[in-house]
Amino acid sequence: MLSRDELHDLFEDLAGLPYGGEAVDQRTHALQAAAHAVAAGADDELVLAAAFHDVGRAREVATRYRGMPHEQAGAAFARDHLTERSAWAIERHVAAKRYLVAVDPAYHDTLSPVSVRSLRVQGGPMSPEEVAAFEAHAWSPDAVALRRWDDAAKDPEGPVLAMDDLVAAYERVMS
Repeated sequence: MLSRDELHDLFEDLAGLPYGGEAVDQRTHALQAAAHAVAAGADDELVLAAAFHDVGRAREVATRYRGMPHEQAGAAFARDHLTERSAWAIERHVAAKRYLVAVDPAYHDTLSPVSVRSLRVQGGPMSPEEVAAFEAHAWSPDAVALRRWDDAAKDPEGPVLAMDDLVAAYERVMS
């Protein structure tokens, strides 16, 4: 289990770290995604998944899992420090974007220009076979919800979850 100081240090490591041309840094993005999860009534596991979904971009985590895409590095980190459900959603939040583009024609138009560019690199819309496999997993709705909070967490004026609230959620889940 991470200590309070380790959690604070991890999220401080995200402060000032660019978020691919978006108007927020990685820390604001993470805490904003978590705030959206709380506002949606998500349970603590999903609030943690929202907060940690891009932790694979944190310097320490990216170094430890060098060469892995951020969602895989984040999931590997989460498997050591969160629950399997949180790790699964983190690992699949990119796939959830591909899924939503495939099944919801209006979704593509909600993506930021940065997300549209990354979608091309990530493989574009899922094939019908990929959609069926994704939908077959019991936690696929969690990954879709996480994706939507991720997409909404790019507003420099948007709400962010206080670190004390994040630490409390972490302690409830991991104790």
